Amino acid sequence: MTETGIPNHIAIIMDGNGRWAKKRSLQRLRGHEKGADAVRDAVKGCAEIGVRYLTLYAFSSENWNRPIEEINHLMGLFRFFFKKEMKALCDAGVNVKFIGNINKLPDDIQVLIKEVCEATKGNSKLILTIALSYGSQSEIVGAMKSLGEKIKAGELEPNEIDEDMISRYLETDGIPDPDLLIRTSGEKRLSNFLLWQCAYTEFVFLDVLWPDFQKADLQVAVEEYASRQRRYGAL
Repeated sequence: MTETGIPNHIAIIMDGNGRWAKKRSLQRLRGHEKGADAVRDAVKGCAEIGVRYLTLYAFSSENWNRPIEEINHLMGLFRFFFKKEMKALCDAGVNVKFIGNINKLPDDIQVLIKEVCEATKGNSKLILTIALSYGSQSEIVGAMKSLGEKIKAGELEPNEIDEDMISRYLETDGIPDPDLLIRTSGEKRLSNFLLWQCAYTEFVFLDVLWPDFQKADLQVAVEEYASRQRRYGAL
């Protein structure tokens, strides 16, 4: 947390696109489209109040089980968003990173991801990490396998492994753990998102559906966070 009470790192589970559309008798796809507008508000809002790191849960590893029409629409939305927003992100000083099984995404989206990362790598006002095809359990398993290979090769002793080492083998290496996690739509679970990293994160659950999320909702969550006393297990 910064001296002003602003979280250094906010993570957001962007939930409620489908329910937003259903309430309006629209296709689920329209909810995802509207949700992209809320992403812009979240990024701008965090940059304006001085948040240094923002991580967005955009597409989980479990989302691959959704209907193919919805998956294809989401992929199209990612293409559109990355192409349209690249210059705006650069101009705003946003450094974009990605975590997740990117290799599972369509080839052209993988190319776009590389272009976005390259174009914004020199920026430092806000580090925006987008979790795409991401699952925290799989991430942890991958870290354990990597450590196991080092043990097998004789490069590491089991008793050398500690929490800091495991963190370095996660996809979020170099990114501080979230201070605040926001989940919209009223649901109260992590849904396989940053399980290790959120060990001492403060959670704020908002009833607002993600497409309706605005800077005012971000402010509500940050004020709730600032009112809490983080003890990290101590008195």
